[in-house]
Amino acid sequence: MSFNDTLHTMVQSEDGSFTAYSKEFDEHYHSTKDGALQESLQKHVIPALLHVKDKEEIAILDICFGLGFNTLATLYYMKLMGIKKKLTIYSPEFDKELIASLKNFQYPDIFDEFKDIIYALSSSGEYKDERLHSEGTLHVSLYLGDAREFLRTCKQTFDIVYQDAFSPSSNPILWTQEYFHDIARVIKEDGILTTYSISLATRLALHVNGFHIYLYAPEGCRSSTLASLSPLKNYEEVDMAHKITCNPDAKPLSDLEIKSF
Repeated sequence: MSFNDTLHTMVQSEDGSFTAYSKEFDEHYHSTKDGALQESLQKHVIPALLHVKDKEEIAILDICFGLGFNTLATLYYMKLMGIKKKLTIYSPEFDKELIASLKNFQYPDIFDEFKDIIYALSSSGEYKDERLHSEGTLHVSLYLGDAREFLRTCKQTFDIVYQDAFSPSSNPILWTQEYFHDIARVIKEDGILTTYSISLATRLALHVNGFHIYLYAPEGCRSSTLASLSPLKNYEEVDMAHKITCNPDAKPLSDLEIKSF
């Protein structure tokens, strides 16, 4: 099976790594300007792993799996930095054909050692390694279906949430205040959420669910957002009360306004 098909086309981004264009959502899976690899590392993996550096076990919710860059970049960065922990990753992904075709995707060379993980996930949706990097363990599990349904039935709680769905304009159901209510239920009190979105609607949807919102300026990339139910140190907190005062008509996305849901 070729990766390029009727719904996906492989595209090279500015950091040299490849991403894909989704004809269904009319969007790329990553910013072609920031670069697929750099976006995953700088906006998600690096700040998230710094936040959980003192934990021996980490549970990650990767919304949505897509091409798998956030999961693979997490494994790469952990090995690069000598981080050895018990790692569990859950990731919902509705596009079964995409997952089946990932074995044909052109990943960065630094991901070569993780090809067996991609092969396992593309065929069975699960990968286990009891001796990851000599110490620590790894369990990656895909949920092939609707992310909202996954959240409604999820019993796991997470230290990290990679909020990396297609944009609010093309996939609004994964950016509503009701969606983030479910995220607030499964993220740990001291957990961290990372997302590329800096829109006021996204931040309002997080804010109304009790999240503290922070502006994050990753190296070599455009600004992004960090959020947590507990205050974070060493980041610039967004003054949401001021934002609301200055934008009285602004509101978060809501399930009730999305007719297709």
